[in-house]
Amino acid sequence: MPAQANKINFVVAGLMLGILMSSMDNTIVATSMGTIVSDLGGLGQFVWVTSAYMVTTMAGTPVFGKLSDMYGRKRFFVFGLLLFLIGSILCGLSSSIAQLSMFRAIQGIGGGAIMPIALTILFDLFPQEQRGKISGITGAVFGASSIFGPLLGAVISDHLGWHWIFYVNVPIGAVSCLLIVLFYRESVAHSRQKIDWWGAATLIGSIVCLMFALELGGGEYAWNSGAMIGLFLLFAILFAGFVFAETKAEAPIVSFRMFGNRLYAASNAAAFFYGSGFVIATVYIPIFIQGVFGGSATNSGMILMPMLIAGVVFSQIGGRLTAKTSYRNIMIGSAVLFSAGMFSFSTLSPASSRFLTTMFMIVTGMGVGMSMSVLTQSAIHHFEMRQRGAATSSVVFLRSLGMTIGITVFGIVQRNSFAGKLAEAFGTAAGIPDGAALDPRSALTPEKRVQIPPQALDKIVDALASSIAHTFLWALVPAALATVSVLLMSGDRASAATRKASKMEITSAENQSS
Repeated sequence: MPAQANKINFVVAGLMLGILMSSMDNTIVATSMGTIVSDLGGLGQFVWVTSAYMVTTMAGTPVFGKLSDMYGRKRFFVFGLLLFLIGSILCGLSSSIAQLSMFRAIQGIGGGAIMPIALTILFDLFPQEQRGKISGITGAVFGASSIFGPLLGAVISDHLGWHWIFYVNVPIGAVSCLLIVLFYRESVAHSRQKIDWWGAATLIGSIVCLMFALELGGGEYAWNSGAMIGLFLLFAILFAGFVFAETKAEAPIVSFRMFGNRLYAASNAAAFFYGSGFVIATVYIPIFIQGVFGGSATNSGMILMPMLIAGVVFSQIGGRLTAKTSYRNIMIGSAVLFSAGMFSFSTLSPASSRFLTTMFMIVTGMGVGMSMSVLTQSAIHHFEMRQRGAATSSVVFLRSLGMTIGITVFGIVQRNSFAGKLAEAFGTAAGIPDGAALDPRSALTPEKRVQIPPQALDKIVDALASSIAHTFLWALVPAALATVSVLLMSGDRASAATRKASKMEITSAENQSS
């Protein structure tokens, strides 16, 4: 058994490195985007660098989750790692924004396999009563990537050049791949079923259309333009085709029968609404602090640290509590904290203190952190090993979809509110000094603040603070829906019988592996 334990430790280390690499990549790239654009140009196209990655990751997540159930987790996890590393090397060699966007799409396909399969393997390896602890560790890895990713991106870009933000993935991914190849022995006999090609094609197509519509709408194209209407219409047609294909498929990518399980359905709904609400805090709190308090954009990676640290700590607390009480009880506490955080943010104003804002961040981080470690466990609670890949990937997918839709919808709310407040303050848009002031992220920086007359600056700051508070008031809607989803969860917990069954399952897996 000690030898087996050592093998598992190496496997866990390999999986955590893969998760760290995948989750940290986006934060590093976001921090370095200014440097990349200044070198490669393409200011009008840089959004595609992020969009290409998000589209392919979201499209691949449910597909790879299902394939890992059918044909084994190891081969697809290693495939995802290798594809991610190839994409990283190509990104580092890019000589234009178009090339970088294309290679980020390759990275995204790999990322769509790494995250859900890594989480599923972890749940395969450990019995029910130990999953809380491992979920807490995973939450700590996510938190560490959120904290150190922006800092690492800034340091690498400044001292080594932006190309190295992609090359740094190579040693991490290589070690992760080596550990999994050498020490992970898959022991479960997976059923080789007919691949649901129609389901995969319509799902990927519908997600691509939706993501492009959300990314381009209101910016590149007006929401009522022919391009937007066409994208949304095509999304509706392809998604309807996906639903039809899944009802007829022998082995569907997404089994709608799984949503007949109350705990699974409620966990997925909660993940979606948590994602759509939490992303507002991660985007608009830095803008509030920089624009209202006069913080510097260069230390933006530090602004959210109180919320992220609270999330890491309470992710571990939430994971450990699953061995003592029901998922529903833990998530009720999480939903209360999350809703309280959103409501607190809606009271922000120029008169709010930095200390009070930090307290609001900590409360929000506590609520979200608990959900990160609990919802993936509750989603797989009633499913055997052959279904866990699909169950885990659905939570990851819906949380990401919620974040994408949330930032789009609430971005419109904030922009409209900000423009309206400015018009009220100055009378007409033409009366606003320096039209660039309409963009708080560019105009309300220390360098440009000094160029704005004090009276005008006060009006702009008031408008910005009011628009962000108004946005958080609307963010109470997904917070309330997340709470409703939590209340609909069944009262399941890791009972003695469930623990015994899990132990028998893991013992059988270890015996087969030996």
